[in-house]
Amino acid sequence: MYSALTSYFSKTTQAAPLAVFRVFFGLMMCYSIVRFWSNGWIDKLYLQPDFFFSYFGFEWVKPLGMYTYVLFAVCGIATLFIAIGYKYRIAIIVFFLSFTYIELMDKTTYLNHYYFISCLSFLLIFLPANACFSIDAKKGKATPYIPKWTIDSVKMLLCVVYFYAGLAKLNSDWMLNAMPLKIWLPSNYDIPILGNLLQQEWMHYAFSWGGAAYDLAIPFLLLYKPTRWFAFILVVVFHVLTRVLFPIGVFPFVMIVSALIFFDAGFHQKIINGISNLFRIKSNASNPEISTYRYTSNASIVIVGFFLTIQLLLPWRYLVYPGELFWTEEGYRFSWRVMLMEKAGYAQFKIKDKTTGQQFYVDNSDFLTPLQEKQMSTQPDFILQYAHYLGDHFKNKNNREVAVFVESYVALNGRLSQPYIDPEIDLLEQKESLRQRDWLLPFNDSIKGL
Repeated sequence: MYSALTSYFSKTTQAAPLAVFRVFFGLMMCYSIVRFWSNGWIDKLYLQPDFFFSYFGFEWVKPLGMYTYVLFAVCGIATLFIAIGYKYRIAIIVFFLSFTYIELMDKTTYLNHYYFISCLSFLLIFLPANACFSIDAKKGKATPYIPKWTIDSVKMLLCVVYFYAGLAKLNSDWMLNAMPLKIWLPSNYDIPILGNLLQQEWMHYAFSWGGAAYDLAIPFLLLYKPTRWFAFILVVVFHVLTRVLFPIGVFPFVMIVSALIFFDAGFHQKIINGISNLFRIKSNASNPEISTYRYTSNASIVIVGFFLTIQLLLPWRYLVYPGELFWTEEGYRFSWRVMLMEKAGYAQFKIKDKTTGQQFYVDNSDFLTPLQEKQMSTQPDFILQYAHYLGDHFKNKNNREVAVFVESYVALNGRLSQPYIDPEIDLLEQKESLRQRDWLLPFNDSIKGL
């Protein structure tokens, strides 16, 4: 076993695939930052709200007021440096830290693909993506070969994302009831030709089963050379279709571009030559004395190996919690569970003065934006965090001890709404932790599957 690992980690491959990946990743991230800024979302999401929902353990991460624009600017500049391969190591670290900080400021905006970008940028810190076709390589002479494991690690992360997304779809709601696609797809009635088909129930099942089959099979089809081009066509069709049907930003195009790394080095060299000819860029001269990039070390291997192991294990943490995952959401985030549920909820908070016994109801719009209220009403950690915020607010305002209760109802994947939180429990007595949330009421149905 040891000799096999030693042999694998000593293998080398051409650097072109990782260089092309770096260029496209940097450009896509730059476009994403510019798009976010130009749409006014920085102000809407990080300046206008009075309260922000923080992640457990990251309560110290807060928006920076007007300096939030500086944070986005730094992140955007880093993406350009990544794309051209200038001061790459510093640029990718700055991007990872700034982008991840942005995503940690308010979990209202949590999306799987934001988490994927943070994971990918962390991984790229330890990979020699600037070994060729970069300003760094031009200054220090390009190296034509890099360790093979550096490219394989990116492939592995992509395979984990796809395969785990496929496993998550193997549940009774998705496979047997076509939920939540049966709710979402008919809303696209105005799409030419496809709009009418999306009203048909058989199409809902076709999308559900097809989506599960795609996620489970695509890693193997991309890894197997004879099916690689067919797989890439599937990647393009699938992600373009999801972009048309669902408002999920640039993520589909990120996945399309990422899939290119599965192709051989000759294919990527053609891309490099094409870009060079288009912009009249002189190719980096290889240094004959440095045949293989020497930056990677045993420490890099250990860190990357540990990181990928976490990605393999973290999605299974939900198994330690009882109850229905879609209902409790204990272990739901950071597990590549993509678009699996539709939740609608209602949460009415009651503040009770412990001294006088007087009580009143809260108008959530006084404290939350419509997006925040929508997210809060169906997610238990949001509800608890908001309850504590309300408790602190009214305690400080009236200088009296208060209790906070909530009447909450949630409908999951087309079911009738059900009571969600025990209305007799003072939420101020509950603390956010990794333990089971015993203040949640049980789900009166069952969803079979992984």
